[in-house]
Amino acid sequence: MRGSLAAERRRQAGGEPCGERRAGGGGAGRGGSGAARAGGGRGGGGGAAAAAGAGRSPPAGPGGGHPRGPSPRRALPGYTLNARVFWPLVTGLCTALLCLYQALRGRADGEDAAEAGSVPLLKGSALLLLGCLLARCCGAAGGGPRAGGFRAAAAAAAGSRRGVLESFYGRQLRLSPHVLGHSKAHVGRVVAELVRAAKAQGLQPGPLALSLRGDFVRIGSAYEQHKVRSPDCFDILVPLRLPPHLEPRPRSADGHGPCGAFVCGLRARAGWPRRYRPFAEGFCVELQGRSHLSSGLVLRWFQGHLQRCLGAVRYRLQERCRISLSVCPGRPPTLHILPCSDYVCCHISMAVRLIPAIPLGDALYLTALPPDGPQAAPAPEALWGLNTSRQEQRLLSWLKEQAPASSCHLKCLQILKGLRDLRGQGLEEPFCSQWLRVLSSYVLKTALFSLLLQGPLEAWDERFLVERLEDLVLYLRGCLRKQVLMHFFLGNTSLPEAVAVPRFLKESAPVNLLAAFDGATLDLVAFQLINTWIQASHIIRMYSSPRYLRPALTPCRHVAEARQEPLGE
Repeated sequence: MRGSLAAERRRQAGGEPCGERRAGGGGAGRGGSGAARAGGGRGGGGGAAAAAGAGRSPPAGPGGGHPRGPSPRRALPGYTLNARVFWPLVTGLCTALLCLYQALRGRADGEDAAEAGSVPLLKGSALLLLGCLLARCCGAAGGGPRAGGFRAAAAAAAGSRRGVLESFYGRQLRLSPHVLGHSKAHVGRVVAELVRAAKAQGLQPGPLALSLRGDFVRIGSAYEQHKVRSPDCFDILVPLRLPPHLEPRPRSADGHGPCGAFVCGLRARAGWPRRYRPFAEGFCVELQGRSHLSSGLVLRWFQGHLQRCLGAVRYRLQERCRISLSVCPGRPPTLHILPCSDYVCCHISMAVRLIPAIPLGDALYLTALPPDGPQAAPAPEALWGLNTSRQEQRLLSWLKEQAPASSCHLKCLQILKGLRDLRGQGLEEPFCSQWLRVLSSYVLKTALFSLLLQGPLEAWDERFLVERLEDLVLYLRGCLRKQVLMHFFLGNTSLPEAVAVPRFLKESAPVNLLAAFDGATLDLVAFQLINTWIQASHIIRMYSSPRYLRPALTPCRHVAEARQEPLGE
């Protein structure tokens, strides 16, 4: 498509091939007269150029376009007169001089002479205006844009857009590896202390209750190298342990919830004896006459369990930081960490979302379904969502090995997330919330995964950043128009063999991530998305003012030492 568009532009700039044949064999008279006019415009020498050009065909212009004349001087760089500016300027200047002349003459000769001179003034102005129009018409007919001008303009526009995107990425999106590394390390230490205390306290009630397995799983953009803006939010999976001899049996909800929801039945190795009834009464709900593990009941138990053991952890960490736990119904608890010393050098207040998870084996986990929006009601208590973060991390590791060392696929994802956030600042409710829900980070990441496996990974080199980012925007717009973007792992049988995918994922039914949105909303989001890409430079400049930017992180001595180290260390 781009090749045909470029050929069409070159053909419009250089003329049709038949016109070029006419110019080469149409006779020396037209070539000589054209050369004479070109030479006359330069101040003489046109006749000699015409005589020299009558015996040979004129050379073609740059890029195979329309011939520019037989004189080799045309190939030399020189000043090109801008007729759009020159002729109106001359017209205005001459008109001003005539008006000044008539005014002076009217004062000298009296009122009668001024009335008699008004007619020549109008005639002169009309003649100058006519001459200006003729000159512009002649310039449009024979002095069109130079061959290759469109390509040069397109290259200049692409270079300007790339410069704006690179500046936007470097100033607002890119995270310091030093600051991110310190933040992740500190979050890991604090969460490890909390999980250790929660596991020890959970073993006391008895074997017929939930307990913590004792480890945690780091997930999310901060651990996948595509987080933007500030390393202040993290996601942690906290695996839970069911009572002995109980096994989870997940299956699709099939009409009992949104697309992609699961229910979790329980199976006892020796049936369902009476001694498991206390556990069923505390953590299960009835669905179609059978007991299923309740995500809502498990989440409420997890929130209370963490609050009970928070005091001991707070005492141990009082010299490093201050911690608190915020709880909201239907949502995972959030651990707030506020450093109170130079242990975390940049003094960033961090929020860690602790997500209880039921392990299914093969690095798969069931987690509670999040509400649809900030003010939405919690999902039904029997429904669960399937977390495939570990498979996504494996896929990203495989892509990093296969792609060029200077691949820009994660950079494209970060820039697109940044443009989405900037555009959302200029939208009004309720469309702003719909915009962020439709173009969630998971949807953008899924579109990137699908696009990466459609072509050679060598095309994602850093040199083609703008082209690949445009391909990602166009691919996502096509998915929004078709109202279809399938889950990358559920029911996908065309994944690379190098990426180990559990059998449960392959045998699951495919899930459309856009099924929950109506067509009008998706069409409006698609329109705003392509409009955001077209006006990316303008949007970045508009919302990059200090009133929209977050305050910069406070530097410390560790950052200063890191800046003095050689690049690439």
